[in-house]
Amino acid sequence: MVLRIFTCLIAVFLIGGRFSPLLAQKKSKQKKEDNSPERIILADKGQTLYRIVVPSAATADEQKAANVLQDYLLQISGAALPIIEADRSRSRYEIVLGQNERLGELGLPINLNELKEDGFLIKTDSLRLIIAGGNEKGTLYGVYSFLEKYLGCRMYSPKVKVVPRQATIMLDKIDDLQVPVIGFRDTHYRVTWDEEYTDWHKLDHDAKGGRPDWGMWVHTFNELVPPDVYYDEHPEYFAMVNGKRLPTQLCLTNHDVLDITIQNLRRKIAENPEAKYWSVSQNDNRNFCTCDNCKAIDDREDSPSGSIIQFVNQVADQFPDKMISTLAYEYGRAAPKTLIPRDNVNIMLCSIEAYRDKPIEADTTSADFVKDVQDWGKIAKDIIVWDYVIQFNHLISPFPNLHTLKPNIQFFAKNGVNALFEQGNREVGGEFAALRAYLLSKLMWNPEEDVARLMSDFLNGYYGAAAKPIQQYIDEMTQAQAASSQPLRIFGSPNEASTSYLSPELMKRYEELFNAAELAVADSVQLLERVRIARLPLEYAWMEQAKKKYAGEGGVFQKFGDRWEASTTFRSKVDDFTDLCIREGVTQVKEWSTSPDEYRTANYRLLAQGMNEHLAYGKKVTFISPGNNAVTAEHAKMLTDGVRGSQDYTYNWFSFSGQDLEVVIDLEELQPVRRIESAYFQYGFWLRLFPRKVEYSLSADGENYTVVSAVNNTLPIDQYGGQQRDFIGEFTPQNARYVKVKAYSIGNTPGWHPGAGRPANMLIDEIVVE
Repeated sequence: MVLRIFTCLIAVFLIGGRFSPLLAQKKSKQKKEDNSPERIILADKGQTLYRIVVPSAATADEQKAANVLQDYLLQISGAALPIIEADRSRSRYEIVLGQNERLGELGLPINLNELKEDGFLIKTDSLRLIIAGGNEKGTLYGVYSFLEKYLGCRMYSPKVKVVPRQATIMLDKIDDLQVPVIGFRDTHYRVTWDEEYTDWHKLDHDAKGGRPDWGMWVHTFNELVPPDVYYDEHPEYFAMVNGKRLPTQLCLTNHDVLDITIQNLRRKIAENPEAKYWSVSQNDNRNFCTCDNCKAIDDREDSPSGSIIQFVNQVADQFPDKMISTLAYEYGRAAPKTLIPRDNVNIMLCSIEAYRDKPIEADTTSADFVKDVQDWGKIAKDIIVWDYVIQFNHLISPFPNLHTLKPNIQFFAKNGVNALFEQGNREVGGEFAALRAYLLSKLMWNPEEDVARLMSDFLNGYYGAAAKPIQQYIDEMTQAQAASSQPLRIFGSPNEASTSYLSPELMKRYEELFNAAELAVADSVQLLERVRIARLPLEYAWMEQAKKKYAGEGGVFQKFGDRWEASTTFRSKVDDFTDLCIREGVTQVKEWSTSPDEYRTANYRLLAQGMNEHLAYGKKVTFISPGNNAVTAEHAKMLTDGVRGSQDYTYNWFSFSGQDLEVVIDLEELQPVRRIESAYFQYGFWLRLFPRKVEYSLSADGENYTVVSAVNNTLPIDQYGGQQRDFIGEFTPQNARYVKVKAYSIGNTPGWHPGAGRPANMLIDEIVVE
């Protein structure tokens, strides 16, 4: 009892001595009507009259919203607002959260159904602040939007957050209703894999990038009808391709396949009953079934999506309370002519073929895709677009597509798309990864956002005084790309851009801008590190272009007299680039392959090989296989030009499909030969495979050859990552003028391979004779 009296006396003293601004507000407000337009003072000099009111049966997300609001208000103002339940005592000084019974008591006409799952209303009513949200995370999203829009908080990345201190939190009248057009929003950048970032930016994945609403995500035919279980005994379950059954896709008109799919899907749903979406979708290859029954449906529907939709509709009928998702991807992208997806069928439409230099709707080369989006929008109730916003072969490379993000998302929303998966970089890093994730997340929530304002806000908050030169860098590169009229491809490269937005002149200009950016933040270790990370794509582009040039000005090697030496600039850039990538946590520089250390190793290999003017250097190469139709004049020179390939298989590698390599090199005179080597590239799951054996032969007359060495391949062909291997033959020196190299292809890939039955590609870069 004594303690209670003492506490009350202290409270009276505090109110009298320190609450005067708030008490003034209280007295003033009591004289006004409840709908007074005057400002609300939530906190002043660390004190408050307010408390946070949650529903008496608050959901976990509503309770979380209250805790988040309480924590940030304390950080901003020093005021600790208590959290109470709605069945406790009433006050006019309340922040009312969630689907709260207080709303009915106050007689506020809020249509909670209008908010759907994620929408929210932020509203002032007399002295109260109301943040009411939809059935799922709406209230939590509303709290984060209130903190950002009205209190100046920012979360640019999980590591870069702004919480401005305010002695007084004063609110003008607010009436802010937000309901997203895009119901499911996922930005596939590793930088977003953080619980608070995900909630702050209203994304539909968890802290590890997973999607809890999805039981199975994509490319699931093999998972539902596993070839290793069924193919040997039942090849008829699988696709008829060129007259042969292959385990590439399913035969979608086989009744047993339907039964097995339903049975296995039912088992998976029982293991994860909370998931709403379940993918029944094609594998990631183009070898679909062309048996008579499947072909008849596809011909009738003018698209292979015909047999897909007929099959998936039958699956969906068995699971009326779930959404069955399927891909409209590559061969199955066009909508069927007469078939209609069931209401519980989700169409996952993929934009993989589209260029990125112009908005999709404005690009004539994307006219077919635009039509497909419009056609599916007319017949499907639930559509998710899988969109692509990065250059996959070069994850850390300049890619000026930021200006297309908003119009593309607007186009999708306009055509009935209610879900978006923006595929950026599943690995750590990538060009402006934090900026891209930030812009995409904001635009998916509201496609009408002002991108210029968002970008300016981000650059200033993230890079400080370096914002201006970095903004200039982005603007000038975007303008250079537009002026070039060259397409921007998601499978392009810095070398492809060397005649457009990454020309030698522009590269020098970009260097100047980044020098200015670094100088502007030289006194801040954190900001300088962020600027240097932003510069990584430029450094990467410089190195890749140097490797393409290889020798001479701007190349990896320069000649001094009769001696070739490695560029000291290139050598230093390799280590600086790799070390910064590792410090930042970058995992890959190419999709599925090439860690920073592997990138360093590939470049060290190049430096170690050097510019070697060996016996066959510059000599004529005659092709026996592949035939003339696969060999250009450039190819004929490529195998003896001294230029070595690296981790990018699209440059300095001669590639051909489905044949052995057999060539003869004329050394022009008889001379002793003791060593022959040739280099090959493998990217196993993408049909770029090592030869099974390489054979070297010598001849003095060009007619009679003697095999001097044979090297067998011992590496498997089931790896995602890129590998390079030198097949080296060493032997007792023999006099010869002609050198024959024969590399034996593995032929068509085996049935278990993702490219089953398709011819393998062979890649070779240089034949060295010593």
